[in-house]
Amino acid sequence: MLRKFGIFAAALAFLSSIAGAEVDFDRGTSSLMEELSSVETAAPAAAENKGFFDWFFGKPKPKTPKEWTIMVFLNAKNDLERFGMYDINEMEMIGSSGKVNIVVQMGRIEGYDSTDGDWKGVRRYLIKKDSDTKKISSPVVEDLGEADMGDWRNVPAFTNWAKAKYPAKKYMLIMWNHGSGWEKNARTRITKGISYDEQSGNHINTPELGQALAQAGKLDVYGADACLMQMAEVAYEIQDNITYIVSSEETEPGDGYTYNDFLKPVIAKPAMTAEELAKTAVNAYSDHYTNLKQGFTQSVVKSAAIPQFTALTNDWVKAVMTAGDKIIVKTALSSAQSFAISENKDLYHVVKLVSDASSSQAVKTSGAALMSYISRDLVILNRRGNGQGGWYGPEIYDNSFGIAVYLPGSSIGPGYENLKWFAAAQWDEFINWYTK
Repeated sequence: MLRKFGIFAAALAFLSSIAGAEVDFDRGTSSLMEELSSVETAAPAAAENKGFFDWFFGKPKPKTPKEWTIMVFLNAKNDLERFGMYDINEMEMIGSSGKVNIVVQMGRIEGYDSTDGDWKGVRRYLIKKDSDTKKISSPVVEDLGEADMGDWRNVPAFTNWAKAKYPAKKYMLIMWNHGSGWEKNARTRITKGISYDEQSGNHINTPELGQALAQAGKLDVYGADACLMQMAEVAYEIQDNITYIVSSEETEPGDGYTYNDFLKPVIAKPAMTAEELAKTAVNAYSDHYTNLKQGFTQSVVKSAAIPQFTALTNDWVKAVMTAGDKIIVKTALSSAQSFAISENKDLYHVVKLVSDASSSQAVKTSGAALMSYISRDLVILNRRGNGQGGWYGPEIYDNSFGIAVYLPGSSIGPGYENLKWFAAAQWDEFINWYTK
């Protein structure tokens, strides 16, 4: 009798573990078997050592971490709302698996898109695979009402919730929205940032992004599905808890990442390393826009290389100022690779132009060391492509090498002094020197 009861109890434990693991029974046989194989079931102790109620009221075993949890903070509370709907449906073309969680916090507002029942507010989803590209079929795990997606504190609230509910060995966070590097533009001198919420009028500036990611805990990959975010100033601010940073020096098209192209190889090879996943994101993005003949930039920056990169940048700055190459710098800025915000310049290209024109051996030597470090150690993958025509004519990015920096034509914009880069690098001294 005890033996029969033990078998019965073990069966109950297995069925309970399946229910707790949120297995998707609507998927194909192979996918279902993959999910079932990932379910952790607690092996029952000998029946004779447990009372009847122990089988039903014992503490559940913690969830077994999956390989990856990919978290998307998708702020569509602005004119990008319809693209947000497209992107979730792209994610649903692939869906979570037995080895990979795909979790989204999405915000919507009135006035831009009425699909999927025209719901408004902020919701959290566990992305499930489905073939309906017109609506979100994934389950709403949590409804947050009118949460402010422009409040930096909501980023770690999301990531910490996702990590607790969907544990994994490795984590990626994607910030989805408008982005503008560190400083918005030449006409509106406010600190640049990301995640613009039109309902609250709020956004996350660069120091706040640093705070948000510090409280988000360790992230193996951080991706900015937003414009103009691959800058030295931003990378320095967020480096501490991130292994790899995936971003663009230039603006991104409205539809940004093509999530089905990015997620498909991750699901196929869930044990991929953080470096592999970061490069997969860059390659999926780049291949898509290459096929469309649209101009693009996208790169992977290794956070561990940022301190030495900063030191080498300071060495080069000192050499240039000591040599008195002010006219050479100004000439270089007029022809250096720039982006939609013209004050953003590709750092490698600026260093090359100045070093080539300088007669100072110190400038040439320090410049060569900095360029070598950028291309070999800091930027571990750089993809760029020229376009047939954008908002301002042909899109030419031949001299985009993966990391931009702020180089204004006149004075430094207010707010720059609030950045960690301001204190660590001698960049503000450099700007003040060549602009006077």
